Amino acid sequence: MNLKTEVKSDIEIARESQMKPIVEIAATVGLSDDDIELFGKYKAKLSADTLKKLQTKESGKIILVTSINPTPAGEGKSTVTVGLADAFTSLGKKTMIAMREPSLGPTMGIKGGATGGGYSQVLPMEDINLHFTGDLHAITTANNALAALLDNHLQQGNELQIDQRRIVWKRALDLNDRALRKIVIGLGGPVQGVPREDGFDITVASEIMAVLCLAADLNDLKARLGRMVIAYNINREPVTVADLDVEGALTLLLKDAVKPNLVQTIEHTPALIHGGPFANIAHGCNSVIATTAAAKLADFVITEAGFGADLGAEKFLHIKGRSAGIKPEAVVIVATVRALKMHGGMIKSELKNESVAALTAGFANLKKHIETIESFGLPFVVAINRFITDTEAEVLALLELCRQENIPVALTEVWEKGGAGGVELAEKVLKAIDTNETEYQPLYDLSDPLDVKIRTIVQKVYGASDVEFSPKAKKQLEEFDDFGWGHFPICMAKTQYSLSDDPAKLGRPADFTVLVRELKPSVGAGFIVALTGDVMTMPGLPKQPAALKMDVDENGQAVGLF
Repeated sequence: MNLKTEVKSDIEIARESQMKPIVEIAATVGLSDDDIELFGKYKAKLSADTLKKLQTKESGKIILVTSINPTPAGEGKSTVTVGLADAFTSLGKKTMIAMREPSLGPTMGIKGGATGGGYSQVLPMEDINLHFTGDLHAITTANNALAALLDNHLQQGNELQIDQRRIVWKRALDLNDRALRKIVIGLGGPVQGVPREDGFDITVASEIMAVLCLAADLNDLKARLGRMVIAYNINREPVTVADLDVEGALTLLLKDAVKPNLVQTIEHTPALIHGGPFANIAHGCNSVIATTAAAKLADFVITEAGFGADLGAEKFLHIKGRSAGIKPEAVVIVATVRALKMHGGMIKSELKNESVAALTAGFANLKKHIETIESFGLPFVVAINRFITDTEAEVLALLELCRQENIPVALTEVWEKGGAGGVELAEKVLKAIDTNETEYQPLYDLSDPLDVKIRTIVQKVYGASDVEFSPKAKKQLEEFDDFGWGHFPICMAKTQYSLSDDPAKLGRPADFTVLVRELKPSVGAGFIVALTGDVMTMPGLPKQPAALKMDVDENGQAVGLF
């Protein structure tokens, strides 16, 4: 690649692309005009009747895209997901994408949008990265309606004898706002409510987001909402949404948000984008409804899970896959020369300098994620997502490192070339599926005690020596077992930047112990969250948030989205 060539921004490339009417995209997977609900010319939702009709069809093969631990250098997992799907389409395979919806918090904060990049994007990227079809706003509203109904219950006599010191339900906002992490509400006298401590989570950390993404259908959504634990009473017994008798109202607010959103890539591959729980807090996968619907409509589904294989992929396999009864036929592990150099000790400002030594040192991080996927018994291919700053010596060195370890690998250039840059990867994924002789196997049984499940993840996936539980976590392990929650899978809340619980430990750390400081029941979602490190459920903004570069021009078009 010529480094002197002017590089267009993602939004410029998106604007220059010609979208087809969404009714034409729907027709490519056998959907008629009556099967979709239009949101303008280029967006649609699958109707409730369509989702019911699809349940009787055979399912296609699901391919999961994951990555190494992310760094500020970027990995491009969403870009590879889109490019791989376009490559499958170019090979004549009936293919769909199933991806998460972006959150406004990261979009306006530090991470940017989540629609891919370059010539491997889903469109319309401006809409998807902003308000889209309103799903996240509906989830925010349902979350806060529950909070308001809960506080009203306290105001009106507290029939359930809720201990206001032990209310665990927080309010939500789909923005990064650290000032709302801990607040006091109900000030101003008797008519203003009952004073108590409260706080906000970012919407994608709300259990309602996790519930929506794991629900099989509307009825399952309602049942899961009813099981959510919102507080404990004066006898320290859990109080649920069903006890408050408001699961019907919450379901009403979510009746449209539960329907998957249909859009398209630059190369017109159909994509279902739906739901978006964070992978370092929740389970990091798009909705079960979208993934299963895509599998009914296409022969191949390319889906992704948030952050590295230690988070999103592990949770896809232990939580989403078990809940929905699905498993991937193959896994793609995305790595970049830049990120591996950071894992090998280079700082971001030096990445433009060639360093095969740093790349070689950072290769250990990729090796650990490969070992994790192998431990599940799944075939895989490593995708080297090429950046324009990568030198030939670095790329050749990484390919050679993979070949020395007999690691199936493909150089991908989907950012620059779209689907054409992912054909080699697509062919190797198809070969991995066809020649696979292993069988998928979870790393723990649901019947294992909660502490055993946590220790299994910590040791087998992170490579830690052991796990340590705080006194509070030890007490919660006993309480949760008494409440009948011991059979749930574990959802680890951990930094995405390291295999350990310390974001500064890059590469492949060794001889470390993970501290679980607290457990949080997500009974509606159907998992127990284990909180480690300093993971925040309401992120803050950086010193120079992306929002500072955002604007709108005189024609009403977005500026500064990426």
